[in-house]
Amino acid sequence: MLQETRSLPIVFLQMNDPVGSGLVASLAHPGGNVTGFTPAEFSMGGKMLEALKDVAPQISQVAVLLTPEQVPAVMTLRAIEEVAPSISVKVTAAGVHNAVEIEQAIATCAREPNSGLVVLPTVTTSYHRRLIIELAARHRLPAAYAYPHFVRDGGLVSYGVEIADQYRQAASYVDRILKGAKPGDLPIQQPTKFELALNLKTAKALGLTITREFLLRADEVIE
Repeated sequence: MLQETRSLPIVFLQMNDPVGSGLVASLAHPGGNVTGFTPAEFSMGGKMLEALKDVAPQISQVAVLLTPEQVPAVMTLRAIEEVAPSISVKVTAAGVHNAVEIEQAIATCAREPNSGLVVLPTVTTSYHRRLIIELAARHRLPAAYAYPHFVRDGGLVSYGVEIADQYRQAASYVDRILKGAKPGDLPIQQPTKFELALNLKTAKALGLTITREFLLRADEVIE
């Protein structure tokens, strides 16, 4: 976007690594004509795994679907690996780039008893989300995702950044810029709100019993 203009104000969304990509100088002081909101909160990977274990306590190992060339996905994987020993889960990374690799990774995971999936948010997994959900159901694999639209499409459980909140905050940044604020003086904002979603129909199809405590914690329950 900086190739297009270095003078017009830019407010971005969904940029995982604005500093590493060279878009801004730092999160606290972006500089230049750019500011915005990043969804990168790597610790949510551990929360995704914990949510999956809460709804499917029998799982003892998970395959993490990710695109290994994407640094944010790798960092989220590290957070999952840090949490896994405390809840007695073995983690295996499954790098995927296309539908064929997704099918192979899920089939491999399904061969092991008490397995589950954690699907990290990448371009590949988002594009093939219906395939992933279908394969998880076919192989009877409990799976956790980052966003509730996966759950609305039939996925089991999700935990991640509340994207709508970031859009609301972005509107406030646009308002401040229109009133004279400089984008480079507005800090890059990291997520502050997260949401937990559950598809109860999918849970029942997998033979899972969801506790009342978990249902009360969930921000969205799809029946």
